[in-house]
Amino acid sequence: MLLAIDSSTQTVGIALFDGSQVIGEIIWQTRSHHTVELSPAVEELFKKCGINYSQLKGLAVAAGPGSFTSLRIGFAIVKGLALSLHIPAVAIPTLDILVAAQPLRDIPMYALLQSGRNRYAIGKYNHHAKGWVPDGDIVIKKIDEISELATSPTMLCGELLTDDRHFLLKNNKNFILASPVQSLRRPSYLAYLAWRKLKSGKLEDVRFLSPTYIHIENPIP
Repeated sequence: MLLAIDSSTQTVGIALFDGSQVIGEIIWQTRSHHTVELSPAVEELFKKCGINYSQLKGLAVAAGPGSFTSLRIGFAIVKGLALSLHIPAVAIPTLDILVAAQPLRDIPMYALLQSGRNRYAIGKYNHHAKGWVPDGDIVIKKIDEISELATSPTMLCGELLTDDRHFLLKNNKNFILASPVQSLRRPSYLAYLAWRKLKSGKLEDVRFLSPTYIHIENPIP
């Protein structure tokens, strides 16, 4: 059994996965209350699913980018459980979780999430036979800058604000926007990606797992 926790942004999610099926999943919008909401939500999920901590064989956490404080809370819980239960834990890039849910198409895709002050953290992905592959660094952009990125048909998924979604649809017809449902980060995808990584055996020391933060000055190539 694997517990996955994504606390990257105001959208928070947790899931239990046994390698064959999702046992339980909870997703909610918080108002920066990660500290008081996350641990009780984990307890609630375990109770609803009839699972206890002794059944856990692995843990997963969303690595970011995201809010400094919210990421640290997720990491603290996962690392604390991993060390106390003596089980492995893995960190998966937050945008990879979102991208894993998108259908494969032979065009590029950008994935984004809100980064505060009307900015987005955004990363580019390209189609590959085995799935979407990251292309370059994750960077910070405002919506008008994002609008200029697509010069040919390009997919876009992620936490778009309503006004920004309308702005892109109006100003750049090359963007093919994923629906709000497709743009929801589901922790079950985090669990699935983490399960595969655990099975690969390529694991980091839990003590050295750390979040990913983004510097605003990075340019998009």
